Amino acid sequence: MFVRKPALIAIALVACLMTAPMLLPAQYPGKPAPAKPSRNKTRPNRSGAPSKAAQSKEKNVDTTPADGESQPAKLETATFGNGCFWCSEAVFQQLKGVYSVMPGYSGGIVEQPTYEQVCTGQTGHAEVIQISYEPSVITFADLLEVFWQTHDPTTLNQQGNDIGTQYRSVIFYHTPEQKRQAEHYKQKLDQEHAFRRPIVTEITSFAEFYPAEDYHRDYYNQHKGEGYCMAVIRPKVSKVKKVFHDKLKQ
Repeated sequence: MFVRKPALIAIALVACLMTAPMLLPAQYPGKPAPAKPSRNKTRPNRSGAPSKAAQSKEKNVDTTPADGESQPAKLETATFGNGCFWCSEAVFQQLKGVYSVMPGYSGGIVEQPTYEQVCTGQTGHAEVIQISYEPSVITFADLLEVFWQTHDPTTLNQQGNDIGTQYRSVIFYHTPEQKRQAEHYKQKLDQEHAFRRPIVTEITSFAEFYPAEDYHRDYYNQHKGEGYCMAVIRPKVSKVKKVFHDKLKQ
């Protein structure tokens, strides 16, 4: 696979950001983005016991094959927080080379946090997605390009009508190279004024990842008819398919 030099990628990304439509919840016409449905409304009938995934602290992405897909020989991991993980999961699921996307929580001070605890803003966690990807098909730089374009990295602790530290813009890097690339692109985008305001994205070392409860997983595909999905997630997914059509799964 041909890999562009980092500097050229950054320049191309700046140009793309300055010309392509941004995919921000706050920009939907006519009405603001609705609040996310409450847990009681979205949770399937369950016994009330936490899932096995929620009971154990995971340091790596769940690599359970989707639709019979076999696991590639080499996978790498990226962890991003860019607002509601329902939205982020739906976006990155579209990309070729992405083997799995798991919503969850990172960056907090409480072990085994629940969704309710994270929503209080007291645990310090961000809603994140952990991506398992095949670097020979899609690079970390490619993932960063999608990351920057599919949320507003200039609003502190807020994405549209979703407000709180759990919605902060953050990159949890797994390697020194991921850190270098994230910092390089952030600096380049600010220098080129790709956004109207300075980027506030946090770039910090990955520590641990707690998978979200089962009912959050594959949320958009399971609840496409709900208001939040129709008003916020569906337009974002549609624009991703348009802007990043060369990076989509067949």
